[in-house]
Amino acid sequence: MAFINVNNGESIENALRRFKRKVITEEIIKEAKKHSFFIPPSQKAKLKSVNARKRNRRKNRPRVMTNQSGPGNNQQAPQFQQNRPKE
Repeated sequence: MAFINVNNGESIENALRRFKRKVITEEIIKEAKKHSFFIPPSQKAKLKSVNARKRNRRKNRPRVMTNQSGPGNNQQAPQFQQNRPKE
């Protein structure tokens, strides 16, 4: 359960913003959705094994090596000098 204390002089908007952030971090909505309907134990076990297989597949996936520094690569391509005749 998410509780917050509203401080003196704090606006309702700020308190509501803190409350929403706390609800998200504690995953209260996700937990409520998970318990909103009945899942038989056999189906729970099947979901658990499927998720484990996905996790292992992702973990053992070969990594592609590149010269780039990552998704935010802002490096420009190398500039080559042209051989120009001297004037």
